[in-house]
Amino acid sequence: MIGFIARRLVWMLITLWVVFTLSFFLMRAVPGGPYASDRQLEPEIEANIRREFNLDKPLYEQYWLKLKQVASGDLGSSTKIRTPVNRIVSEGLPVSGALGLLALAIAFAIGLPAGIISAVARGTFADVALMSIATIGIALPNFVVAGFAIILFVFVLEWLPAAGWGSLEQLVLPAFCLGAPYAAYVARIARTGMLDVLSQDHIRTARAKGLGPLSVVLRHALPTAMLPVVSFLGPAVAGIMTGSPVVEQIFAIPGLGWHFVQSAINRDYPMAMGLVLLYTGLLYTMNLLVDLSYGLLDPRVEWD
Repeated sequence: MIGFIARRLVWMLITLWVVFTLSFFLMRAVPGGPYASDRQLEPEIEANIRREFNLDKPLYEQYWLKLKQVASGDLGSSTKIRTPVNRIVSEGLPVSGALGLLALAIAFAIGLPAGIISAVARGTFADVALMSIATIGIALPNFVVAGFAIILFVFVLEWLPAAGWGSLEQLVLPAFCLGAPYAAYVARIARTGMLDVLSQDHIRTARAKGLGPLSVVLRHALPTAMLPVVSFLGPAVAGIMTGSPVVEQIFAIPGLGWHFVQSAINRDYPMAMGLVLLYTGLLYTMNLLVDLSYGLLDPRVEWD
């Protein structure tokens, strides 16, 4: 297991370097730059700013200086708001993290029981109704869900605030809108996994021994059926992180998603690079944790 983790960490460093290299050259290849705006700076002022951020140097030298800076743990300073990217990450990550974790919890809290119930009640009205709702949930993007949720819970029922940050009430609605489509995916995956496990020999043996339906499902079928659901954690985290900028914009949440969108619009190279590397590291770490969890859910799994 230690060797497996060590190899994955080495590959993580290689992946981060590749992502850094591709991001660096792709951002420089896009027409324009951080100061190509309608409001033109004085030539002397722009030259001083470009010198401050090493933009006046040859491209290969910029790459080497930026690589050394990032390798030391310093993501640089934003070219627009003149604030260290590390500080922006430290302030925005807890906000986006809280939103993402609650959205992921909502997705699994709704989707997993729905999938299990649908599999156990296969072919019944409950099965058809739950899977129909799941199909609609998959088809609707989170910003459409957000629009309906705001109309229902804010204007009609008046249960939750429309936007803002600072209280649990302000977090519930955006987390639900972000996690609802993934709850639909989890429900369908859990149903498929449970149906596959319920047809296996050890489940028939457990039933033949006289175990109750609840015990058969929860103790014998659920751990194995969870494997495809756990596999979905990686894509779910990726989708939640890439979908959070939209939700954060709609609900005025001061997380990393807003900064990510603005960095792309403003050609803010240090900010965009720092957030791309952060997202890459988070995704790789999440996939590693998913792989490690296989051994806990299924003893037959071995780490190569």
